Amino acid sequence: MKVIVAPNYEEMSKIAAKEIAKLLYVKPNAVLGLATGSTPEGVYRELIELNKAERVDFSKATSFNLDEYKGLKGDHPQSYRYFMNSKLFNHVNIDKNKTHVPSGVAENIEKECKEYDESIEKAGGIDLQLLGIGTNGHIGFNEPSDFLNLNTHETDLTEDTIKANSRFFDSIDEVPTRAITMGLGSIMKADKIILLASGEKKADIIAKLVEDKISTRVPASMLQVHQNVLVIVDNAAASLLKNSSNNEIEYVK
Repeated sequence: MKVIVAPNYEEMSKIAAKEIAKLLYVKPNAVLGLATGSTPEGVYRELIELNKAERVDFSKATSFNLDEYKGLKGDHPQSYRYFMNSKLFNHVNIDKNKTHVPSGVAENIEKECKEYDESIEKAGGIDLQLLGIGTNGHIGFNEPSDFLNLNTHETDLTEDTIKANSRFFDSIDEVPTRAITMGLGSIMKADKIILLASGEKKADIIAKLVEDKISTRVPASMLQVHQNVLVIVDNAAASLLKNSSNNEIEYVK
């Protein structure tokens, strides 16, 4: 696991966007695993600018998103399909038919989950998976638990996650309590993983991710056994990391 510490959110976003652009330059038909939430918004803004400048081409790319709220249609302003369209897909030259987000309103959720994993496999697997991280260590909507799911599945959202996501809704009562998410196995199959974190509120969980033992109570800690993980954080999120010889930490000015 390599950690890059950027001076601020903007620089963190630029570094991550360049990693994605480099992949698409080498492999134009790459399969991207994408995330939602406030953390990756800066990355998507950078990618839009790179695309306008013809420095990155999405025309042959395929994407799969991590998750979706159960019960929200794709045209709901708080659905993750809507988020991806408004924050990235509507502004770059990607074929929307090759962008995939789990359906939150599928009649048969179990079938939807199975077919989602099968679609990823048929596409050749994910080349690069972008992740955020919750303050409780969740990635996707894989919440802390005694047991973790390998495959895409329906899950309950914890009280902490519902509270954190309530900032996007008019009321906490409007926040869905269940979601469909890729499992840890689906995420870990990606060839490369980039995890982003910004701000002091993420400092404690980033320290646990990088330095503590693996635990299902910190789902993101599973990334420690992946062979190609890049953690990109700003100074605030890195503030509790220790400069030990066990950690490969690069500070960017």
